[in-house]
Amino acid sequence: MGVTPKTRTRTASRVAAVQALFQSEQAGDSAETVIDQFVRHRLGSLAGDDDFEDGRIPDAEVPLFAAIVRGAVRQQDTIDAMLSDSLPADWPLMRIDPVLRALLRAAGGELAGTGGAPAKVIINEYLDVVRGFLTGPEPGIANAVLDRLARLLRPGEF
Repeated sequence: MGVTPKTRTRTASRVAAVQALFQSEQAGDSAETVIDQFVRHRLGSLAGDDDFEDGRIPDAEVPLFAAIVRGAVRQQDTIDAMLSDSLPADWPLMRIDPVLRALLRAAGGELAGTGGAPAKVIINEYLDVVRGFLTGPEPGIANAVLDRLARLLRPGEF
């Protein structure tokens, strides 16, 4: 079965990037190691398999996925400082859920990059992703933090 018009390859790429950043932080692996692992074992479909079985992300665009991961890691110190300033005082960056931290870093890296999707598209995509991983206050916090980051990193779009 091929890619259907409803397939959201860019969203799938962002899901994979969040998972890769999470894995990199948890395992202490470099971005390049994790990108290589994902490309070899997690991205794309296996013969006769078009779903998310075994943690696969069949519809992810490898170039976008890799660019998000590399951008987030390359600019992590800057992004982390901006995130710390943007998070509520009772939500220190290193104490928030590690999946939320990976998501905010991925989005921050993408927002800090040049070209690519408009800031509002990036925010909406990552809000869809966070809702797939977390419930409770995290999606609301992600929305507020990503809006603040986007206004700092791309003021011309607002």
